[in-house]
Amino acid sequence: MGVGTKTMLLQFVSFAILFLLARVGLAYFTSLDGIWLPIVSAVVATVLAPQFKVFKTDEGDKICMRWIFLKNVKILN
Repeated sequence: MGVGTKTMLLQFVSFAILFLLARVGLAYFTSLDGIWLPIVSAVVATVLAPQFKVFKTDEGDKICMRWIFLKNVKILN
């Protein structure tokens, strides 16, 4: 599996987990229903999900993560 594929999977899994948590939490604590519940959940998950990017260096491809709760960029490999 390539580095780009791993990055896409990490991005998707982090978004999916946050989307499901936001959807369950919003359904439990608010009175949102219909189309508004998944729309608000998607916006919340998009804002809170970490972003993964691949950078090519002399040593090889590096996966970097930037997140709203971290001050610096974190290099994963």
